[in-house]
Amino acid sequence: MKWITAIPVYNEVRSVPTVLAEVRRYSPEILVIDDGSTDGTAELLKNEPNIKVLTHPQNRGYGAALRTAFEYARENGYEVLVTMDCDGQHEPGRIPVLLEAMHGVNIVSGSRYYRDFRQDTPAPTDRRFINATITKELNDRFGLNITDAFCGFKAYDRRAIELLHSTEPGWGMPLELWVQAAKRGLTVREIGVPRLYLDPSRTFGGLMNQPDERLRYYREVIDRAAQTCPLGMIECPVPIECWEPTV
Repeated sequence: MKWITAIPVYNEVRSVPTVLAEVRRYSPEILVIDDGSTDGTAELLKNEPNIKVLTHPQNRGYGAALRTAFEYARENGYEVLVTMDCDGQHEPGRIPVLLEAMHGVNIVSGSRYYRDFRQDTPAPTDRRFINATITKELNDRFGLNITDAFCGFKAYDRRAIELLHSTEPGWGMPLELWVQAAKRGLTVREIGVPRLYLDPSRTFGGLMNQPDERLRYYREVIDRAAQTCPLGMIECPVPIECWEPTV
């Protein structure tokens, strides 16, 4: 199976070496999308061995970085695309769990709220509230049955890579993909992953730092995706399910 792990990066000079060293233990190919970093990340990546780096000359946003990852996976014939963040919230050691869970589904999505882990840390109150609110709205509106709408630790099979085409450049891009996945009948499985907020003070930037504005923006992304997805609403062929590894 030809697969790759894609990691969007923006000003992560402190975490890049550690994360990449750990990902190398589990992923034969690594794609880093440097989304216009200005803190020395770009220079550091030049010295990292055995990775492919795609660079946005200017910061375009989290969603735009993931769109670049999807485009690369489509153009290069990958059967599975794994996505994860570079801030230490996602444990590379769980990549094999994502891949094991891929059997028979199009998307495997990490969930920080499916079950508790020993290493869990408290989620900032506003983030947990917004996640729960948006997750429920997606479930009610599109017939999903997910528990975490925002986790970026995912695996997509070739069908999902071909059918999911995002246009949202910002933080709301995962919500756009959920709408498309529901409308296009993609099957989804969730796996539990630890809830790690290593820097609770980390901000989104600008108006997105205001919870009310963030919630409004997320709802706009969902509405826009529902209106523009080119295929009509179709029922998922199998229920979305949660899953635990066999060992």
